[in-house]
Amino acid sequence: MKFIDEVSIHVKAGDGGRGCVSFRREKFIPKGGPDGGDGGDGGSIIFRVDEGLSTLLDLRYQIHYKAGNGHPGMGKNRHGKNGESRVIKVPPGTLIFDRETREQLADLTEADQEVLLFKGGMGGRGNARFMTSTNRAPRHAQPGMEGGGGWLRLELKLLADVGLLGPPNAGKSTLISAVSAAKPKVADYPFTTLVPNLGVVRYGSFKSFVMADIPGLIEGASEGHGLGTRFLKHVERTRLFLHLVDASGLQEKDPVEQFHAINKELGRHNPALLENPQIVVLSKMDVTEVREQSSDLQAYFEQQGYRVFSISAITSEGLKPLIDEIGRRLEAMKAKEAADAAPPELDSPFEPELK
Repeated sequence: MKFIDEVSIHVKAGDGGRGCVSFRREKFIPKGGPDGGDGGDGGSIIFRVDEGLSTLLDLRYQIHYKAGNGHPGMGKNRHGKNGESRVIKVPPGTLIFDRETREQLADLTEADQEVLLFKGGMGGRGNARFMTSTNRAPRHAQPGMEGGGGWLRLELKLLADVGLLGPPNAGKSTLISAVSAAKPKVADYPFTTLVPNLGVVRYGSFKSFVMADIPGLIEGASEGHGLGTRFLKHVERTRLFLHLVDASGLQEKDPVEQFHAINKELGRHNPALLENPQIVVLSKMDVTEVREQSSDLQAYFEQQGYRVFSISAITSEGLKPLIDEIGRRLEAMKAKEAADAAPPELDSPFEPELK
């Protein structure tokens, strides 16, 4: 399946049905009066989150979306049928913008979350609504109102608990394939990963978290070098970063310099990303050259205040302690977020004083 994270679509809510001009004509009732019914309301444009989707691919091939128009009113005071609303399903993490003004209209993150962006036009009133004491036989009705719409730009930012950072070929894809059921492409050339991959990592007793494998970042990515900024946005919604450091020599660059260069690109893209906690992961411990340098690298990063783990995704060395640490940290973060969101407890004014 192709990974599509940006699309433009045109949506149009349904128009309201016109009101009816009609008069009651029945035998033995010479003065029946007006009985034209109202038109039905047009259908609305609704966006709904579908957890089963992970890409905007379906919206790439269909650009125009229109809700149903309201049916016109009928005689005998019969109301026209309302138009059917159009529900557009999107993956969690979808942002919706007005393409012309670039205004953000919605941010859809929760399962089954819905947002009504354009309401259908109201149906016109029939001539029965305009009868007064001085106008007993009105011969006009209202047309239906037009439904709203326009061009929208949809942007997907993946929702994940953990984001993998590191240069190309640092071992990110191998790691996510070793700890989850995700099967990204793994090869020995730069930029093997061209699209983000999500994997569900299980730990403890029936617990899990979502890990995102982001395409490799290089110096200058925030300015468009390499794969550019296209995928930097996908790390904006992660709680925790695993920063993979590759000392195997494949990068042809000092691993410490590479580490700081990537963090610099994160800050250039969005300074708030530098506030996210990072765990440093020394990868490829099955390589002799890496194992020889691991002690010095671990000492350096620990002096910088980082928690450091040495792993080999090929042999599974060090994976369990790393996953347990990630789970512990995520649980602590979620508990803190829940405590911060809880309303403060107020002392009850009806509590009796103890003497």
